This record gives sequence, C-alpha cells and structure tokens, in this order.
Amino acid sequence: MGVQVKIILYAASEQKALSAARAAFRRVAEIDAMMTDYRPDSELMELCEKAVDRPIEVSDELFAVLWRAQEVAERSNGAFDVTVGNLVQLWRRARKTKVFPSETELTAALALTGWRKMTLNPAKQTVQLRLAGMRLDVGGIAKGYACDRALEVLQHHGIRSGLVSAGGDIVAGDAPPNEAGWRIEIENPEPNTPKYLTVANKAVSTSGDKFQYVEFEGKRYSHVVDPHTGLGLTEHWMGTVIARDGLTADSLSKTVVILGAERAAKLLKHYRGTTMSLRKVLP
Repeated sequence: MGVQVKIILYAASEQKALSAARAAFRRVAEIDAMMTDYRPDSELMELCEKAVDRPIEVSDELFAVLWRAQEVAERSNGAFDVTVGNLVQLWRRARKTKVFPSETELTAALALTGWRKMTLNPAKQTVQLRLAGMRLDVGGIAKGYACDRALEVLQHHGIRSGLVSAGGDIVAGDAPPNEAGWRIEIENPEPNTPKYLTVANKAVSTSGDKFQYVEFEGKRYSHVVDPHTGLGLTEHWMGTVIARDGLTADSLSKTVVILGAERAAKLLKHYRGTTMSLRKVLP
C-alpha cells in the first residue's frame, strides 16, 4: 500500500521473535495483495473493473473494510470516501510532476467520486459500483486494518508486547517490559504540550501534510484530498486519533483533518474510547 511496515516485539528467544515477525509480515503481504491500488491484479482493482452495474461478491476482509468505510462516510457526510481513487491518482501525479490538475481532469474525477455511488449488500457480501471508471482507494483505512491483523498474528504466536506501524498508523499491544506503555513521538506538537504519547493496547494514527504535499503558485496542497472539492487540503492541519483499533484510528485521522475540530468532535462520539488532537502544521 505504498508504505514501509515495521514490527517491534519482545520475545523469550530470537527464534520465537523471528517466527512471529515473519508470520505477521506474511499477513500484511496478504492484505496488501488484496487491497492495494498499486497492483492491477489486487482484489480491489479487479473489483473496480468488474462491479460496474452488477454486484460482485468479495472476500470477507475486503467487505469488512468497505463496510466500515461506508459507515464512516455516512457519519462524516462524505468527508471520508474510498471512491476518491481517481482524485488520488491526479494528486499523486501532481506531486511527481509538479503540474496542477486541469479543471477538466478534476471535474471528470469528481463525477466518478461519491460514497453513495457504491452499494454494499451484507446478506450476499457483494459490492456494486454505479459508474464505469470508478476507482476505489482504501489507503486511508486498510493500513490500520493490516496493522490490526499483524498484531493479532503476533499474539497468536504468544507475543503480547508488540507494535506494528505502517506509515502514520501504529497499533500497539501490551507495554514493553517494565514500561507503562509504548512511547510514541507526536509530529508537530502544539506549544507547551507533550511531545510523546504513552499507549498500550491502543491504535494511533496521524494524518496531515507536513511531509506529503505539493506547492502551486505559492499555495501548498496536502495529499489528503477533500472528496467534496477534489482538491488537496490547504489549511495545513495535522490530526492524531487514538482508538481501540487501527481500522478506526486510520479512517478517522484523515476525516478529522477534513472536518475540523467542531464537526470532528461530533463524529468521534460514535466511537467509544476514541480521542483526537488537531494542530497546525508549522512551516
């Protein structure tokens, strides 16, 4: 899914550590092969090709991720939307070429975007897309899910104290030995606030444009795209969400940056035990 995955763990022996870590990385690779948009043969990309005007049955895991994505989309009034794949492609290209997407390109991509244009049927576990050319991108939720599943594998191998990170998404198990929790650095903390979080059995996800952005005519556009406008965000916020699992933290961290503090606080009331921090990105 375009990011490096890291695993840190504490085990009784090197052999046990290696066995658990290798199994966890294999689990991540399985999910990547299923949900990446960087490979045309992934289940996600094949779904985009086949699910136009007819329902396509998908795997348990892909359906679960898409179901949660639609839930967050509905609760956020479309601020989170996995149908933004065409818009994401435009902005990926823009970051590489430094060429701003044309009005025609943005209009065409927006016409193929909208969470209501995807229909899920839980009884038959099918997905249907309304328009040909729609492209899904679950990068804003699947990385957290992959971290959840990798930590689950570690636990099945008897590893209770482990941490999995994928880009800005972290899922932590029990605290390291003799520690209160995992010490996680916060990017761009607000003045007079702690630079580190201490967490255990929690997920932490951070989104913003401190590292991934492109500048046009003096204005900085984030890699986080607003599904309503088709444009990368220009407000320069960074959001951190702490939740019970990576699936929740990952999807909500992008959403709170788009919504802003007041609307984001209302959204987070739907997810028990979830907190957030929104702060301006320093130049």
